[in-house]
Order: sequence, then structure tokens, then C-alpha cells
Amino acid sequence: MQFGFLGIDYKNADLAVRDEISFTDQKKMEFFRKAEENGIEQVMILSTCNRSEIYYFYEKESQVKAIQDIYCDMFEKVQIRQYIRHCEEDKAVSYLFRVTAGLESMVLGEDQILGQVKDALDFSRTMGFSKKELNKVVRDAVTCAKKVKTTFKMSEKPVSVGYIGILEVEKTCMIKGKTILVIGSGDTAVLALRYLYEYEAGKIYLCSRTLAHAGNVQKEFEEIEIISYEQRYEVMKRCDIVVSATSAPHVVVKQEYYTPEKQVTFLDLATPRDIDPKLSDDSKVNLINLDTIKEISKANQSEREELCRQSNTMISKAKEETMQWLFQAPMEETIRSLQEKCTEIVEDSYSYLSRKIDFGTREQKLLKKVLNASLQRMIKEPIQELKHLETRKEQADYKKMVEQLFGINTKKGTDL
Repeated sequence: MQFGFLGIDYKNADLAVRDEISFTDQKKMEFFRKAEENGIEQVMILSTCNRSEIYYFYEKESQVKAIQDIYCDMFEKVQIRQYIRHCEEDKAVSYLFRVTAGLESMVLGEDQILGQVKDALDFSRTMGFSKKELNKVVRDAVTCAKKVKTTFKMSEKPVSVGYIGILEVEKTCMIKGKTILVIGSGDTAVLALRYLYEYEAGKIYLCSRTLAHAGNVQKEFEEIEIISYEQRYEVMKRCDIVVSATSAPHVVVKQEYYTPEKQVTFLDLATPRDIDPKLSDDSKVNLINLDTIKEISKANQSEREELCRQSNTMISKAKEETMQWLFQAPMEETIRSLQEKCTEIVEDSYSYLSRKIDFGTREQKLLKKVLNASLQRMIKEPIQELKHLETRKEQADYKKMVEQLFGINTKKGTDL
């Protein structure tokens, strides 16, 4: 049994393609059913906004093509075969470990993917499409990812411009309980509002050049107070923090219309800039703009890339341990069956001898011990050989010989 991967992600398919290739729970069940029809019994589907990937175990090379065909046929509206990447065995396991640790994510080292991988495995288990092999590989990937995160702490080096901006505001004046004006109603402004509430901001005002857009934002943030765009300078006098993130082609907060009456921090997240840079000449003003933020983001990205390189050794070691387990797993059932056969022989022999000879309690214990030790010596060499075979062909040949010699019959992977 071998491990495989196929799918698309943000690196080889743009957003328009990825939008067409996503798995609902119903589509996952359909994929599972078709895979099972082709003899593939262990499948995990990882479907997020940035990737739609299949991880699976197969026994025949023909099943690799079969699962690719299933994938393509399910999204026949898009010619996706050109976008699909696939790999098997060592490379597939390595890729899963890197994905789970966030090293293949658009935002390097992000944490969300770890939970998404765990959810994907839970779904497969619930639907009966994950047995001991898939459980083992994914759990090892999750364990390794957690170790990478606690050791290298990549997420503590933020690269999101909006988040870095809010962190800089927090460092400058502490956000908790502060009165804040947010100018703008687009995605950047909404993201800033989420971060501000995470830091327990006090009263928040919102203004936008289009009042209806501000109203849409209020559906998510009911506590905010919407003001007209023209009121911004008046309200600004009450504020400790001003965050601006509009798409205006010009400055929206001009020095000539605003004189600070107390200490105030401005966060300018716009391109071109929203806040008049001359305002920073006033000692009461702290101005944080994209130039500062992007320098921090660039430095953090470089640090993340270095931490990523450092984590490769940890991932490689964990992956090798998993690969060793996968290689030996087919032998475990044979070894277990061999041990059970010995136990059966010991019990049968002991039962027979006990009927023929009247043993005392001490002799009974000694007899069982001698019978068991003798049989263990007999199977010791075959077991050692099973554990140290170097190729799958050697495994299959030796396994078959042992099973025939000792009259045992083993089963395929079961639930764990």
C-alpha cells in the first residue's frame, strides 16, 4: 500500500480556476464513492480557498490514473488536468507535512491550515474512508506541525499589512477603551475593524464617502456609529486613534482642516496615502503609514523564510519516521499472526500434555514457560528478517513464504 497526493493550489491555478474546483460535503461523498469503486479505500480531501487536494492510499499503479480521472471528471466544466500536480510515496508524505505546517501556504507559516487538515481527516474517518495508515500519516503531520509552530513561532512574525498596522497602533497608545474613527468601508477597513475589536477598542465611529457602503459594514459591526463623511474633522477631535483606508485618489485628512487638541495616533492604510504627511510635524500626532508597515512586513517575511528553512530538518526527520512506519506496516499483521499462532500452539500442547500427565502447579507454570520460549526462539529469526527487508518485493515474497510455512492468513489495514 502506497501514499499518493494530487490536486491544485494557488501556485498553479488562479482564483478563477480555484473558484470552480471546490468540494462541498456532497461532492466529497461522491468522490469517496467513485474512489471506492476503483478499490481505493482511504481518501482525505483538503478543500480550502487556496487548495483542493486529495491524499490517498493505493495498491496498484492503475489506481493513480483512476483517481486523477475521477478528479477531472467531477469538474469537467474546467479543463483542470493541466493544473493538477501529483506525487507519490516519499514526496507525497513530505508535501503533506509541509502543507500542515503552513510552509506551502500563501501566507508562509499561517496557523489556519492545521485546523483544516484535522477537519479533513475527521470527515474521512466519520465517513469510513480513513483507516490506520491514513490516520497515522495525517496525525504524524499534525504532530510535526504543532512542534514546528511551538519551536519556530512563525505566526509571531506578522506579514499582513493591516494586522501589522494595528500592532503598531497598540504599541504606540494601547487600543483598549480608546475612541476611534475609521474612514473607509472596503475590505481593508473591515479587516482593521475586526482587529480593533480584538484589542477591545472603545467607541468606534465609521465614515465613508458612500453612506450605503458604511451601512453594509454596520451589519457586521452593530456597535459602530456611522457619521457622514463631512463630519469626520469634527468627530476626529474626540478621537484617540484615526484609521483611514479609502480608495480615494487624494488625501482625505488635510492638515489645514485639523488641529489636534490632544495626543492622537493616525494609521494610514491607503495607497495613495489618505493622511496628510505634514500632520506628523505636530508633536501631538503619531503617524503610522504604509512605508513603515511594509518595511516591517518585509523584515518579518524574511524572518519567516529563514525559520521555514530551519524547520525543514525537523520536518524531514519526522517524515522519515513516518515513512519507516509505512514501510514496516504491512509486516505487522504477519508478525502479530505469527505470535498468535505460537500462543495457539502453546495452549494446544499444554492442554494435550495436561491430559496425559498429572502436573503439579509448579510444573504447569514451568511447562508453559518452556513451550513458549521454544516457539519464540523458532520465530525470532523470521520476525527479525521481516522487520529488516529493504524492498517491497522482498517484503511480499518473504511474507508469502512465512504465511505458507506457518499456515497463517493476514488481513489488510483496519481502523485504528
